[in-house]
Amino acid sequence: MSCDNPTDRGFPDPSTPGDTDRKVEWTILGYLLDSDPDRFTIPQVSRTMNAGETGFDSEDAVERAIRQLVGAGLLHCSDGFVLPTEAALYFWQLEE
Repeated sequence: MSCDNPTDRGFPDPSTPGDTDRKVEWTILGYLLDSDPDRFTIPQVSRTMNAGETGFDSEDAVERAIRQLVGAGLLHCSDGFVLPTEAALYFWQLEE
């Protein structure tokens, strides 16, 4: 199941490439946190985020965002799946 905005979050139009990257990161993190405990591979996340779009740029944006989120300790990769960390899940619960 995919839609234009899987996490239903509103964002202003990004004005810089960094803003665009942060939007993609936030969207992916929100999607994975909302979907927990479901597990997704990077290609599955990319297909969901890029529904209807194809091309290197859109796929690269997802992979770049996942790398950033892993580096920040908010996601980890395990057995081919991308999962939110305990810290990310805890933050998500606090925000609710």
